[in-house]
Amino acid sequence: METSVPSSVPPSGDVLAPAGSSPTRSLPLALALFSAPWGFVVANGVYAWATRAGGGDGNGAETLALAAAHPGLYRLGTVAAMLGSLLMVPAVLGAKRLVADRSPKLGFAGAALMAGGYICYFGIALSGITDLAMAERGGPIADYAAVLDSSQSDASALWVFLLFVLGNLVGTLLLGLALLRSRRVPLWAAAAVLAWPPLHVTGLVVGSEWFEVAGAVLQGFGLAVTGSRLLAAAGPAPRS
Repeated sequence: METSVPSSVPPSGDVLAPAGSSPTRSLPLALALFSAPWGFVVANGVYAWATRAGGGDGNGAETLALAAAHPGLYRLGTVAAMLGSLLMVPAVLGAKRLVADRSPKLGFAGAALMAGGYICYFGIALSGITDLAMAERGGPIADYAAVLDSSQSDASALWVFLLFVLGNLVGTLLLGLALLRSRRVPLWAAAAVLAWPPLHVTGLVVGSEWFEVAGAVLQGFGLAVTGSRLLAAAGPAPRS
């Protein structure tokens, strides 16, 4: 008796077009995958360089001192974080499209958490423009610092920070596991995406931003491979 494998079940490791994909629809998502993480490479790198001799943003006073000492770097990091946050939303949608039916639950959960988290982070990063305005204006710096501390501890806005942390750490972990489980990207690329949460936490624990820089670079390479595989799965654009 002759048997055959249904065409809907691809051989292990084959890259087939995810459902609903097309070159036209996949290209913007792939471009976001190529570019989004590098906004955080710049933002974390700027912060690491600005604080290499000390300082930080642990409270309002430290934030204003850092902005006053490095206004150009502070602005660059703020804008880079904002752009990275915007681009991360279509980027994670592209990663979800790639894993498709190979790991739908993990892909959906990771993409949803990351998208929500980075939407929140856009708002958090945007507040850096206010920090700069206060630092450059001068005046009652102690009062400005108290305003910043109060705004960050306000219970009505606490959920924004919590959702960002959840999306940034747990969401990235779930999406990386979805990429790993789907086998649509090489093992090292999925591992590179998965490296961000532990390196970020390590950096916070030891007090060195360079761990976050390394994690962002690894994530950048992992998501770039994801973008290239998404384009490959969609196939060439039809000729007009």
